[in-house]
Amino acid sequence: MTGKSTRVLLAEDQGMMRGALALLLDLEDDIEVVAQVGAGDRIVEEALAARPDVALLDIELPGRSGLDAAAELRKLLPTCQVLILTTFGRPGYLRRAMEAGAAGFLVKDGPVEELAEAIRRVLRGERVIDPALAAAALSAGASPLTPRERDVLNAAADGATVADIAAKVFLSESTVRNYLSAAIGKTGTRNRIEAVRAARRQGWL
Repeated sequence: MTGKSTRVLLAEDQGMMRGALALLLDLEDDIEVVAQVGAGDRIVEEALAARPDVALLDIELPGRSGLDAAAELRKLLPTCQVLILTTFGRPGYLRRAMEAGAAGFLVKDGPVEELAEAIRRVLRGERVIDPALAAAALSAGASPLTPRERDVLNAAADGATVADIAAKVFLSESTVRNYLSAAIGKTGTRNRIEAVRAARRQGWL
């Protein structure tokens, strides 16, 4: 490559979108995509091998959420800035991204020039957040769910029975019922399926 200064890792599960983004970013004089991954559980391994300056991560990825990978990446490779790029501009996702140490959060419907500029800005130590989403996150407030309630709701997402959930999260069935009941109350819904939907809509899961 011809002296490109900024090395980028790209994590996106849709192959066509990943290829298009990589192509467009590589057209920038100062940006080089050095690694591409299609699954969340490959992000950290690939980043440690490629040593990117910026990791551009989607949230909803097979294997592992981009938010979970972001938190580990910030610990293991602190020189790498994390920029979340997602289809879903949910206030809860923004809060969780900031808690995970992300330097930026953008929604995918912006122009590629904006994305390239965001990469440069996070590299300079700035924080880049979609303004409309920042306003929505402030008005929405923090997630009311505790980490355990979130775990139990996540485990309930595919219609699992209480016994299945209990086995998955290593809790007793009665404790699982208590957490589900609390989550249903906090989301203002009537059952666990509605609670999962409501929590996802807010970006709490």
